[in-house]
Amino acid sequence: MHRAARFSLNLRLSFRAIHDVKSFSSSSSFYGLKRDITLKESYLHGSTSIPLVGKTIGVALQDSVEKFPDRDAFVYGTEGSRQTYRQLLDEVDRFAAGLMAAGIKKGDRVGIWGPNIKEWILTQFACARIGAILVNVNPAYRVEETVYALKMVGMKAIVAPPSFKTQDYYGILKEICPELETGKAGNLRSERLPDLKTVVITGTENLKGTYNFDDVMEMGQDKRHDIEKLCQDLQFDEGINIQFTSGTTGRPKGTLLSHHGILNNSYFCGLHFGLDEEGVVLSCPLPLYHVGGMVCGSLAAIVHGVTCTLPSPTFEPEALLKSVQDEKCTSFLGVPTVYFDSLNHPDFEKYDTSTVRHCGIGGAPCPEELLKLLQNKLNVTPMVVFGMTEAGPITNATRPEDRKEIILTTSGKPFDHVEVKVIDPQTKKILPVGERGEVCMRSYGVMKGYWNDPEKTKEVLRDGWMHSGDLGMMDAEGNLSIVGRIKELIIRGAVNIFPAEIEEFIYKHPKVENVQIVGVPDERMGEELCACIKLKQGETSNAEEIKEFCKGQIAHFKIPRYVEFVESFPLTVSLKVQKFALQEMMANKLDLSKREEQAT
Repeated sequence: MHRAARFSLNLRLSFRAIHDVKSFSSSSSFYGLKRDITLKESYLHGSTSIPLVGKTIGVALQDSVEKFPDRDAFVYGTEGSRQTYRQLLDEVDRFAAGLMAAGIKKGDRVGIWGPNIKEWILTQFACARIGAILVNVNPAYRVEETVYALKMVGMKAIVAPPSFKTQDYYGILKEICPELETGKAGNLRSERLPDLKTVVITGTENLKGTYNFDDVMEMGQDKRHDIEKLCQDLQFDEGINIQFTSGTTGRPKGTLLSHHGILNNSYFCGLHFGLDEEGVVLSCPLPLYHVGGMVCGSLAAIVHGVTCTLPSPTFEPEALLKSVQDEKCTSFLGVPTVYFDSLNHPDFEKYDTSTVRHCGIGGAPCPEELLKLLQNKLNVTPMVVFGMTEAGPITNATRPEDRKEIILTTSGKPFDHVEVKVIDPQTKKILPVGERGEVCMRSYGVMKGYWNDPEKTKEVLRDGWMHSGDLGMMDAEGNLSIVGRIKELIIRGAVNIFPAEIEEFIYKHPKVENVQIVGVPDERMGEELCACIKLKQGETSNAEEIKEFCKGQIAHFKIPRYVEFVESFPLTVSLKVQKFALQEMMANKLDLSKREEQAT
């Protein structure tokens, strides 16, 4: 995996499910995949004997309630606030009825904006029960991002806490929609946001122009009897969730996912995380707004009828460790930072983590030092899973018995019921194994499209295949490696250059903390390479030192012509580098420098 991935919390999800080989369940469908594969072309189908599930999310929840009415469904925080499956369905339907009383109908977009709290879960499943489309809004969004999200998908309602830590949600909403000060709850008339009618604030406080969450729970008592019939009438191919892409190559797009797509992906994720075993308790410190936290976390738990703990509203290492101990968690999800911070916590040894059998790591490759930590402290071995929001999300996974180099450098073979191929971006033909090209996938999980953006949808959905924009290659065993993004490809003098290769090398320089390679316009070569480098704290360097470091080690045409030192990089709210913005910044800076030189 390329170095740049270490710095991104990528919506093209790069999950790692970690399995204790001793306790691995033979019922997991993934293990039915043919093992002795020798490919000549870069195409493989994730064959399995387990059929897809033909249900909506609301029906799946009701089925789990009927099977496990008195089992804990969710445990919130280390204080242990909990609800059984019977209680969960009752509260979900009370809130769903309240939304209906507030005018929410099937197909209306309802935003959920905040950290991992009980109201997030209730909103998620209430929308699924009545066919309202849940819109996951990043809790870190500020004014401009929130306006963009509200307008882009035409949200009719939004649910949020009044505030959390430094984020003043109600204050932002008032700035966006000053009509809240004088408007009537449930009937806002906003000039800036004509679709927005209802704002629901969690808790019991009555804020101007809003409903409080608890009041909405009591508003629709006469609607309760309609919910089950409405739920049964929904079709599993209908859209039910909008996830925003990360915006690394432009403004975020609204990815519309179906019941069928995310429910089945959560089902097969659950099999790989061991959620079909006895006595399972899943811990989810990942943010629910992210496709990984929602699909592989809360939804996977519901589909398999297991207990899911949300240790804290945002990740706190000690809260996670305490939750694992107190609730005897067997599985949990996280990004590498979650594991480094938890396993290296000074009080780690004070907590009993012996119940952990399965884990998931998302957002970045699994460094070898993390692999050692997991094996030494939790006695587990990684199983890498890769995907992207538009694919619903998981498309590839390694196996527990895979060789170490496969686990550390690839994303494994196609997931259950998923086809993956690598094609030549120009000819669109499938490439021989070992050659780099665009990764495409076809499956039940592929999005229905980008909301209200048919042109962008046509760009990526062609002939039934999702064209990911990722550059990758497949080996003869069918394992997929991701090496970069097509839009990040630099063409210098008709030669294709992959930024990730150069980034990986320059990162080895002892003074370099992070490096991003972008292409900048050049009259003679078309593009030239520009290395944007953030140095480690206290270090100094110059362009000649970096170029000298590269000489004789990488091909001369890969040595950056320009080297710029930066204090930070333009980031998305999910902390991924916006290369298009960085490229524009560098092009403008270099153009200005040239004009100044010419003027003197």
